[in-house]
Amino acid sequence: MKQLEVQIMGQSYLLGCPQGGEARLLEAVERVDTAMCKIRDAGKVRARERIAVLAALNLAFDLSDQQQAPVPPASAAPAPWVGGAHSPQHAGDADLLLTSLLERLDAALGEDGRLL
Repeated sequence: MKQLEVQIMGQSYLLGCPQGGEARLLEAVERVDTAMCKIRDAGKVRARERIAVLAALNLAFDLSDQQQAPVPPASAAPAPWVGGAHSPQHAGDADLLLTSLLERLDAALGEDGRLL
């Protein structure tokens, strides 16, 4: 197994990668880095762990949409993401969703801030 050093949100990670999977892994790293930086740059969430959880939720939501629904026509309006909104009319909805998710995350993490 090959190892690749990558950067996600400015931090280095050494990741194991099967032979021939380098391009797919680097594409995944780019998606995660972009999602996390977008949430961080929005300025509402500061903790790296929360940013990672929100980015994971966004990516999982997008993947779920891709698997369940046919590709929408180009004229269809995109749905708001957890970490931000695609358009100004969805900004309020995205803020409410983000606030709700953060409250649920706080409740799930409990006192010590750890999932396990």
